[in-house]
Amino acid sequence: MSLSQIKSRALLGLSAPSVVVEVHLANGLPSFTLVGLADVEVKEARERVRSAIINAGFEFPHNKRITVNLAPADLPKDSGRFDLPIALGVLAASGQINNESLQNYEFAGELSLSGQLRPVRGALAMSLALHEASTPVKLVLPQESAQEAALVPSSYVIGVAHLSEVAHAFLPGKPNQANLAANALTRLQPKAETQIPHYPELAEVKGQTLAKRVLEIAAAGGHSLLMVGPPGAGKSMLAQRFAGLLPPMTQQEALESAAVASLAGQFHLQAWGQRPTRSPHHTASAIALVGGGVPPRPGEISLAHHGILFLDELPEFPRMALEALREPLESGHISIARATTRAQYPAKFQLIAAMNPCPCGYLGSTQKACRCSPEQINRYQGKLSGPLLDRIDLHIEVSAMSADDLLSPKQNQLDLKPGQKRNETSLEVQQRCAQARLIAQQRQGKPNSALQGKELEEQMNLSNEARLFLMGAATRLGWSARVTHRSLKVARTIADLAQATETQITHVAEAIQYRRALRSPQ
Repeated sequence: MSLSQIKSRALLGLSAPSVVVEVHLANGLPSFTLVGLADVEVKEARERVRSAIINAGFEFPHNKRITVNLAPADLPKDSGRFDLPIALGVLAASGQINNESLQNYEFAGELSLSGQLRPVRGALAMSLALHEASTPVKLVLPQESAQEAALVPSSYVIGVAHLSEVAHAFLPGKPNQANLAANALTRLQPKAETQIPHYPELAEVKGQTLAKRVLEIAAAGGHSLLMVGPPGAGKSMLAQRFAGLLPPMTQQEALESAAVASLAGQFHLQAWGQRPTRSPHHTASAIALVGGGVPPRPGEISLAHHGILFLDELPEFPRMALEALREPLESGHISIARATTRAQYPAKFQLIAAMNPCPCGYLGSTQKACRCSPEQINRYQGKLSGPLLDRIDLHIEVSAMSADDLLSPKQNQLDLKPGQKRNETSLEVQQRCAQARLIAQQRQGKPNSALQGKELEEQMNLSNEARLFLMGAATRLGWSARVTHRSLKVARTIADLAQATETQITHVAEAIQYRRALRSPQ
């Protein structure tokens, strides 16, 4: 047979659309033509495939005109994932392997010149696409990529190390081709890593009682947070411990987070079930943060999906990069449009930001005098636009600790002074946060930070005293409607932590004090 068809998949955002690799051999001048909107690395597969087939012990049809079509023709294709299906298509079209027995399989893998298979990006996305479509097809991948794809429930993944392993499983003239293929290759059972995610411990942070309280509120309600304080106050240390306060990831959340990391080639099995914490440098561009490029790739906000995006030195980021965060903070996804394609990536992340109150960092500090002029302070704080600050739920001031508190020896419960609290562990705080999230989930089916419009009015259960208090505070402080609503969400989270059915004036009063962190120059 001079025509063969091999199934594979491309990558478009987090989806993996089906691709059919058609290979035709004809008489004529020897050539190897590849069509179907293929990128440069896909076209280079011609040389890799030729060498891999020969080194795998098979014959390459040098005297034939070879035409490879990647259908559909209008779908962009990139990376070396099509090396394996192209090589199998050439072998099937030349009659060296059985084409019919290949139809119940999908293939992806990059070939080396020796025929060894190298891992590909997006293996988890391909397996998820088969799972969601309920397609009874076996997925054949390189060994390393197959380990990722096997994490998807009900998946049938086969891991291979060399082109010859696949080709010999489909040799013609042998009975029971399907059984032979299943036995010759190694099926990887769907699995989930059982190791407990490890995060930095909150109890290691001395003092900072207010900051810890706000971290708990942010974790319980899914709220974004801005910490303002002098250098060395512990802002970064607190942010690094925030992931340990969040409830454990569900299987669906873990799969979505791992799929995005797999698209970027950054997924590791050891990180399964661990909430990501992304902390890009302040020189990162808008494309690095939200994604982009040709073809589009996920940015930091998508790699932080179901995790934390920590932006240290917030005013030092480019203005365009910060403004690009406004829409994803509201919608939870990012759409990237290019001339030939459009990709959408999930971006449900919690923003944790940190900054100094002024260029020198010591405005309002009791330990060191600020040397910045009012104009410098206004210019520095003005780098953050009002619309962006409105979208950050919690604003707190993190004060520097004194040397006595910092260097004091570790105290046990018996050594505590009256009114002094011991340092709580991350697990203790996480349990309270998980309980508060469960209350919100049972009440409204989503975290408090995701409430919008009419849902907000229905779920607040605001007392009359609290309503009048918030109205007066919003008027005096000149709050916008967005800020008022976000303070309401924070108050509802505080009530959930207290396991109160009604949002009372004490909850609203506490929420209001978490919106006044930036100091104005005197």
